[in-house]
Amino acid sequence: MTKPTRWGILGTGFIARQFASDLQHAKGAELVAVGSRSQSSADKFSESFGARKRHASYEALAADPDVDVVYIATPHPFHLPNTLMCLDAGKAVLCEKPFALNELDSQSMINAARDRELFLMEGMWTYCFPAMRKIKELIDSGAIGEPRMMMGSFCFRSDWDPSTAVLNKALGGGALLDVGVYPISVAHLVLGGEPEAIHASAHIGETGVDEQNGIVMTYPGGGMAIIASAVRTQMPEEIVISGTEAQIRIPEPFYRPNRIVITRDDQSEEINFPYPGMGMQYEAQQVGDCLRAGKRESSLVPHEGTLAVMRTLDRIRAQWGLRYSGE
Repeated sequence: MTKPTRWGILGTGFIARQFASDLQHAKGAELVAVGSRSQSSADKFSESFGARKRHASYEALAADPDVDVVYIATPHPFHLPNTLMCLDAGKAVLCEKPFALNELDSQSMINAARDRELFLMEGMWTYCFPAMRKIKELIDSGAIGEPRMMMGSFCFRSDWDPSTAVLNKALGGGALLDVGVYPISVAHLVLGGEPEAIHASAHIGETGVDEQNGIVMTYPGGGMAIIASAVRTQMPEEIVISGTEAQIRIPEPFYRPNRIVITRDDQSEEINFPYPGMGMQYEAQQVGDCLRAGKRESSLVPHEGTLAVMRTLDRIRAQWGLRYSGE
């Protein structure tokens, strides 16, 4: 192991705190700095997680010479400006999902990273788990035959509070971008790219965002994905992938999987992948490995894959007429 990857975290909310907690489990990773909109918030965060540098602005974090890579943990609409600011400062970036509000913003972020010859990755942490990497290996090797159908849901019931990010349209709220992106990303991974056709319905609630949705996507060759996501309705958070020879089930919570069940001819095998914490260390480890190898893009979460998923999300929202500010 060469010198550690020195991390800065931009934002101090729930997901930032979880990332900081899990970072201790990533080999060769060191939390150096945090950036917040206030000194008191930065201080409180640092006291909890041991960041020795505490910045009272995002700009100060981006300019910190002791930081190699910044994890961006702000709400969806701020991913574009926060990423561009960090790239302009010469920092590698891991940006929380969804990568941006739409494909256009995502492409701008990727173009900026390529122009500056800097590493950039979407925080689609699900792709980085050992369980998901095993699933991809099984599918690519033909172990389940031809993948024909995937069914998945990521649905939870939040309290009614229009100011929260999931219900606030100004913050890019709604089920699709917050949690629907997960099963859609898995469908992209296991069914081989973008769908040919999409049929999507949604309930648009009082705040103007999709509170729940149902999506059917068909792929070249006849593969299908049936997906549901919701922020005001509870359902099991699991995925089933059916091939011509076998089936793979990812039990709840599929988005941070710790086991898979393979069923063939009425015989089932469970494979366990235990890990400490919530598992965000795997995406941090992937970033560190890429930086040490001199890469500017991850093979697990490639730019084109991120753009393909964003195009799919755009196509779905277009069917509902759901647009966010500035689009």
